[in-house]
Amino acid sequence: MTTNTSVGPVRSPQPLLRERPGLLSVVLPAFNEALNLVVLLPELNRVMADQAEQLELLVVDDGSSDDTALVVQSLIQQGLPLRLLRLSRNFGKEAALCAGLDTADGDVVLIMDADGQHPIATALQMIDEWRHGFDVVYGVQKGRSETQSLARRSCTRLFYWLIHHGSRINMPPNAGDFRLLDRRVVLALRTLPERARYMKGLFAWVGFKAHAIEYVPHSREHGVSSYGLLQLLSFALVGLTAFTKMPLRLVSVLGLLVSVLSLVFGAWVVLEKTLFGQPVSGFTTLAASITFLAGVQLLCLGIIAEYLGRVFDEVKHRPIYLLQDLTPPMSGGGGEQGEGGT
Repeated sequence: MTTNTSVGPVRSPQPLLRERPGLLSVVLPAFNEALNLVVLLPELNRVMADQAEQLELLVVDDGSSDDTALVVQSLIQQGLPLRLLRLSRNFGKEAALCAGLDTADGDVVLIMDADGQHPIATALQMIDEWRHGFDVVYGVQKGRSETQSLARRSCTRLFYWLIHHGSRINMPPNAGDFRLLDRRVVLALRTLPERARYMKGLFAWVGFKAHAIEYVPHSREHGVSSYGLLQLLSFALVGLTAFTKMPLRLVSVLGLLVSVLSLVFGAWVVLEKTLFGQPVSGFTTLAASITFLAGVQLLCLGIIAEYLGRVFDEVKHRPIYLLQDLTPPMSGGGGEQGEGGT
């Protein structure tokens, strides 16, 4: 006798949660953030202490001229799990991030701004997503585009269009440096040799399993942002020249288009003279043509010069940053110590 047994749908097994990290490193690049760090660091220590077996707050002093280093040293004496990494001068936020990632010993590394605008509650969500299996968890600033001018939004769209159509990486808009990285992602980033660093692109380039979390930034309590329009434009040029050759391809297309138009215009002038007896236009046409072609040539040379400048920076092999001072590592670090930029 045969018995029919109905079998229900087979459910995929739920992924096992990761254990809480042995060492959680929080990297905070700081440039003149003494007043903000006084408030932020004790709060981070209070909230993050039970998220790992051991906590490491790593402040990277990027050549500050205020009391940033003194504040951190004072909090170290009070018993906070702090490390201070002082650069020999101001190398910029990208270099400070690299210094922090090279130094951090954590099984998990959380990157936050030192101005207090990144919500700690969102950082806790990132740790939870890491425990669910994601290697990279990054913050996406909610409503950022609505607060920007039309010109800036247009430039931002052009930038991402060039990146997405000229390279094979997926760089999410409105995502910055606020992110959590698994240890193996940090080790992968340390292997990248380039000097002109655009960290947002490098985070996307290394890949791994990633997840986005939206957040609303807090208002800045002290100080002002050091990123102005010129700094952002310079930053965008570094990103374009580091991750896409699309501007060079557009230069080639522009050169081909100008050549075709010149041939068409020359043929039209010959036909006018031959068939209709029209006199060839004089100085005005010639001056306009020369000015237009000179502008196109200078534009093309400028774009080529940007790429050539990146090559010039790379072949010198200068370090990304230089250390002035570094406090000892926390005991029981979760991974091997990375090489510094010196």
